[in-house]
Amino acid sequence: MVNCAITTADNPYDPFDQFDEWYRFDTDHGYDSCGMLARFQYTSDQFTDAENSYEIERAIDYIIENDPLNRYKKIKRDIKRDIKN
Repeated sequence: MVNCAITTADNPYDPFDQFDEWYRFDTDHGYDSCGMLARFQYTSDQFTDAENSYEIERAIDYIIENDPLNRYKKIKRDIKRDIKN
């Protein structure tokens, strides 16, 4: 499965691997990317992981398409799942 994250072009940290540093940079610069993403995504505990991932990517794409300053970008990461028998 592929997961997506939103970030800004100037943020040097990886939101997947360095979330605390990424988040601190993001909030210190007034972006509030997590808050913006929360306003546009429609996720639920009742959805599957795949459905939630799709919805997060849809919301990220919407934010990027409507960003007049070209500040935001999308990062994709292939998440390997352990298959248990």
